[in-house]
Amino acid sequence: MDTTTTDPDAPAPRGKANPFAARSPRRRLIERGVRQMLHLATYFILLCAFFIFGDIFVKGAPVIFGKQYPGFVNTRFFTHSPETLVVFENPEGEEFRLDYQEFEAFKAANPDFVVAKEQRNSYSGGGILGPLVGTALLTLICIVVALFIGLAAAIYLNEYGSHGRFMNAIRLAILNLAGVPSIVFGLFGLGLFCLTFPLIVGEANLRAGAPAFELFHSGVYLSFQGFGISMLAGGLTLAVMILPVIITACEESLKAIPMGFREASLALGATKWQSIRTAVLPYALPGMLTASVLGITRVAGETAPIMFTAAAAHKDKLPWQEAGEGGFLGFFGQSVQAMPYHIYTVAARIPQSEYTKPMQYGSVFVFMVLVMLLASLSVYLRIHFRGKLKW
Repeated sequence: MDTTTTDPDAPAPRGKANPFAARSPRRRLIERGVRQMLHLATYFILLCAFFIFGDIFVKGAPVIFGKQYPGFVNTRFFTHSPETLVVFENPEGEEFRLDYQEFEAFKAANPDFVVAKEQRNSYSGGGILGPLVGTALLTLICIVVALFIGLAAAIYLNEYGSHGRFMNAIRLAILNLAGVPSIVFGLFGLGLFCLTFPLIVGEANLRAGAPAFELFHSGVYLSFQGFGISMLAGGLTLAVMILPVIITACEESLKAIPMGFREASLALGATKWQSIRTAVLPYALPGMLTASVLGITRVAGETAPIMFTAAAAHKDKLPWQEAGEGGFLGFFGQSVQAMPYHIYTVAARIPQSEYTKPMQYGSVFVFMVLVMLLASLSVYLRIHFRGKLKW
């Protein structure tokens, strides 16, 4: 029996470094420098974020909040759609600012008023009601479609799909789609949903130049004419864009559930779907909700897809005021305003002046607050539902 012991102070065998040996002062100095560099990089990113958000808050908050009662909140900014802002002066040089409709009413009520100097600023008056409503409708369509299809695809891939080359190729394709630029999805939605999506319509609703085939000599046609520039086309485009994110996140949430839950449920006589519905989905729900809300946050801020498929720079009426008697397609088949496109319009497509800044910064401030609220909601839902689960 070998009773030899190893001397802890003896040098390590040649060719084998001692992993527990004390680091040299030079290595400790290098490690400290790398750590400080990483700290500085982190603080620099946080400083940039605080600077951007602080600038938006300082310039945008005064547009929304007042200093005196009853003007603590500028309700007009949320209850009126964007209008042209008319800036004019009287012969004495006193300046007035009125929205276009108010300016026309003012001139009608004061026919003797002399306008000495007049300047019109597009989209700089009124409020953001139209863009807010349009963004909400587009997001609603997107999340309804994307949640149903994304959840179904995730359940199939994780619970029913086999683990082979074909399924791995599908997963790889889904991951690749998540990295495709949003403008590509915008062009895809324009080509498919706006121009060529098949619809069953009557002869009176056929679009000139679109391929159409009559069904059974009934006067009803299958027409490849698409939805046109509409909120339905925009919502479906956003749904396609967000599907890879939702599928991947939901599948990861399902993978996190222990296999013992499924096996115990099956051992008690449950079917495959009963086992998924009662022993898997309730525990995967927090992760799914978090992914869904974060997905909403992403699509709500997309500009390129809705610019090609749904958005209008200006509309006098809200969607329900202009739907008429067209039914489902009459309502969802019309274009809408949207917050990202509205911000792009007032920031990049009109001449900049001191009169356009309140609309610019006010819109960005409101949109930033909405995104922060959605992100906070996702965190709250995750904590709330996970606190109720007992494994």
